[in-house]
Amino acid sequence: MSTLAADYEKTEMGTIQIAPEVIEIIAGMATVEVPGVAGMSGGFAGDIAEFLGRKNMSKGVKVEVGQREAAIDVSVIIEFGTRIPEVASAVQHNVKQAIESMTGLSVVQVNVHIHDVIFKGADKVEEPETLAQRVK
Repeated sequence: MSTLAADYEKTEMGTIQIAPEVIEIIAGMATVEVPGVAGMSGGFAGDIAEFLGRKNMSKGVKVEVGQREAAIDVSVIIEFGTRIPEVASAVQHNVKQAIESMTGLSVVQVNVHIHDVIFKGADKVEEPETLAQRVK
């Protein structure tokens, strides 16, 4: 994942820096909260981490962070039957609102990349009908 380190914000008590990984986690959690999002698509490295039992909350998220602004890219898997433009718009709104409210950063972009569509109950494999079952 390509991230840029955020600049330090100086206050009278010291400095504040929010790590890009924190913003990735916020964006990932805000994305999966949206109805119609089946999951995140994180590519090969993200899939290996989950296979090894490590939950990766920033899977499928790339951020670029400056001192006052952030740009976010999320890669998602959508549930079949949902309206993709509506889900993508809801993801953009939810991610922007979550990051701005939690970090104070201004979100200038939220790019949503749809990588797959999954059927509800896709893990169930139905047996095909045989000729004897179809004809009586």
